[in-house]
Amino acid sequence: METRSGHVFEELLAVMARLRGENGCPWDREQTMETLRTYIVEEAYELVDAISRGETPDIVEEAGDLLLQVVFLSRIAEDEGRFTIDDVLRGLTEKLVRRHPHVFGDEKADTSGQVLRKWEEIKGVEKEQRKKKDTSLLAGVPEGLPPLAKAARIQSKAAHVGFDWEKGNLAPLYDKVDEEIEEIRNAVETGSADRIEDEMGDLLFAAVNLARHLEVNPDSALGRANRKFSERFRIVESMVRETGRPWSSFSLDTLDTFWEQAKKSL
Repeated sequence: METRSGHVFEELLAVMARLRGENGCPWDREQTMETLRTYIVEEAYELVDAISRGETPDIVEEAGDLLLQVVFLSRIAEDEGRFTIDDVLRGLTEKLVRRHPHVFGDEKADTSGQVLRKWEEIKGVEKEQRKKKDTSLLAGVPEGLPPLAKAARIQSKAAHVGFDWEKGNLAPLYDKVDEEIEEIRNAVETGSADRIEDEMGDLLFAAVNLARHLEVNPDSALGRANRKFSERFRIVESMVRETGRPWSSFSLDTLDTFWEQAKKSL
């Protein structure tokens, strides 16, 4: 912490300490680990959104907001006598060194795949040493993670130990997606809501797997599709509004024509 960034970080810690101090901010003093949970998730998503937009000033701001949550959480913990920001930083540094033996030790890793496999192996040993009840590779996947991101994380975890489709061969992945679509058709014919939901979940899981092998972030891809649909739909709304007529007066074919025009305008 001797660099300029270290000095700036110390200033941030001092500001946080004052906000939580006796004559600090009433709102900040009232916060607990539990109340911060929503803000932590929100700030993480706002940072992801800023990265997706590629706006550097926004990325800087949102990265700071996310860092604030860690500092805030650590200050609350220090006030409660549980741990300090130093414990967080020290633990992170030690973990990074421990899980990169190919950089800080004598082991070798020539590919990112080898690195990730070793990372999971070391992580498993750490769980055993801490005597965690659930030592599964999947134990570290947060329960509260959004389903789409969670599917990608689960698949990635399994892939790290070799439980995956052959890299570079997309044919079985295409077949799997086709298979799941056919199973949805069969489920619809049965009229079973539970089975339809089950098969739809399998299709989404297979689609995430395909995205992962195409090196596409499924969450980002869906976000782009959402934005694209929203932009086009707003144009259709404008077209409908200009006619002065209600939506119900338009046939689906006419609305589809508006949609095709919207697609060409973007």
